[in-house]
Amino acid sequence: MKIGEKIRNAREDLDFSQEYVAEKIPMSQSGYSKIERDIQEPSLEQLKRICEILNLSADSLLCLNEYSRLSQNDLSMLKDLKSIIKKYQ
Repeated sequence: MKIGEKIRNAREDLDFSQEYVAEKIPMSQSGYSKIERDIQEPSLEQLKRICEILNLSADSLLCLNEYSRLSQNDLSMLKDLKSIIKKYQ
């Protein structure tokens, strides 16, 4: 999934309009729309504001964490599995 799509999904989940988010960044609605459509990349400051407004983590948005696609339950299970393996080594 591309960054713009992740941003759009998060905005829609919060039931925010593009205008609302753009105003909070601040930037024009048309510029923000280009970010959601992956036509324009956000600046670092815009990306920071988008993450704050939409309650997103930058590492998951940018796929910086190799486990970012795993759910919290999956991560918990991996942690438990790791401790079991250590116990019986």
